[in-house]
Amino acid sequence: MASSLTKDSASSGEKTFFGHPRGLATLFMTEMWERFSYYGMRALLPLYLIAPGGLDMNPATATAIYSVYVSLVYLLAMPGGWFGDRVWGPRKTVAIAGGVIMLGHLTLALPAEGTFFAGLGLVAIGSGLLKSNISTMVGHLYDGPEDPRRDGGFTIFYMGINMGAFAAPLVIGTVGESVNWHLGFALAALGMGLGVLQFLLGTRHLNERSLIVPKPLSKDERASTLRKSMIWLGIAAVFYIGTVVTGVYTLNWLLVPITIAGLVIPVMVLTRIKRDKELSEAEQSKMSGYIWFFVAAAIFWMIYDQGGSTLAIFAESSADNSVFGWDFPVSWYQSVNPVLIMALAPVFATFWLALNRRGKEPSTIVKFSSGLVLVGASFFVFLMPLTIAGDGHKAAAMWLVAIYFIQTVAELTLSPVGLSVTTKMAPAKYASQMMGVWFLAVTAGDCTTGLLSLAGVGLNGTGVVAMEATLAVAAGIAIFMYRGKVKQLMGDVR
Repeated sequence: MASSLTKDSASSGEKTFFGHPRGLATLFMTEMWERFSYYGMRALLPLYLIAPGGLDMNPATATAIYSVYVSLVYLLAMPGGWFGDRVWGPRKTVAIAGGVIMLGHLTLALPAEGTFFAGLGLVAIGSGLLKSNISTMVGHLYDGPEDPRRDGGFTIFYMGINMGAFAAPLVIGTVGESVNWHLGFALAALGMGLGVLQFLLGTRHLNERSLIVPKPLSKDERASTLRKSMIWLGIAAVFYIGTVVTGVYTLNWLLVPITIAGLVIPVMVLTRIKRDKELSEAEQSKMSGYIWFFVAAAIFWMIYDQGGSTLAIFAESSADNSVFGWDFPVSWYQSVNPVLIMALAPVFATFWLALNRRGKEPSTIVKFSSGLVLVGASFFVFLMPLTIAGDGHKAAAMWLVAIYFIQTVAELTLSPVGLSVTTKMAPAKYASQMMGVWFLAVTAGDCTTGLLSLAGVGLNGTGVVAMEATLAVAAGIAIFMYRGKVKQLMGDVR
């Protein structure tokens, strides 16, 4: 009944948001402020970790921490979705998540190493809880998948993501680098606080379905889940207290298990789905085809997400961060991607539509392979500023801008296709879980970067960068060469 009311809101004179249900404005602003806080803190993170006035770590450790943190956000999206489906419902989960994120940023603002890592953990947990559930609530605003406004609504919603991501480094990054690191983190908390406040004030515009727990835990399931959680928490507590008491604890005791888990869990999830005997032969075939895309996506995100770590650390030490003699903070590089996304996304959408009308739109496989080749090409370009810096000179800022530009084009080629193919190839039994599986590709990619860093591999070395670039290009070419086999496994999905 509530969904039909939203459908008729425009015709009944009720206020709308660009022709969409008023609740979209609430979710748009919530996501914008959450992304403002997340990307602002993320732009500061690697710089703070290596700064003499920060934690003064070596670049390898900083890259590992950054990679583990980003991987955790995406890894926790799956249990975050589970909480929304089984425990609190989407609306309550998002409200609690926003509070946890704000608390995490406030904890980051405290000038101590212990509280800093506690704050990172809280932000990762809150982001995981929020990520899946807020998108679910956007869907609730419309009268089913066939509502003609639905795709447009999600497009507007994702613009909020990029608006927040664009503004964050310019505001939080500038304050953090130029004034005080911890004041920058406090600004991220303020941003999330504004997001939570307007979410609570605007909940009356949301669909009532967002209050419902779709599949609540039974009394026995709740008790069993709580018991198992306490057992695992107890084991972890005893283990880490033991390492501290015996004096053997180092940061690697925390980072290495997380990176290994980030690689093992995606394999376990895919294996479990693939071995499910309830799946039809066609669904099994599609899952076999999907594994190709998953592995390729992990390689893509492994390189792409280094834009916030490896490239940022290089810019801090080896780039001439100025334009026409005007110096700018290193964190501002993180605004390049979102502003390019906002500028280029409509161009790509129009371009694909024009090709489709002529019957010449590239297939999913071709788009995916192109994205991989392009992200590999971005790291081949990275070899140029690395060589310049190796000769004792500062690399021009435009080299880095060029790398971010190529990666953005690669993202627009691969990421929307990956999301689409995930929903199309999902077995019916796992339809609601497969988006979480797609996020696990990000986890796997970032954990690979983290593991390389923890092993002492210098990710700013020309040999390693060339190897990663070659791997991505080779993976893209392999998918293209075997497109016939992959297309056969995909069945009726195009």
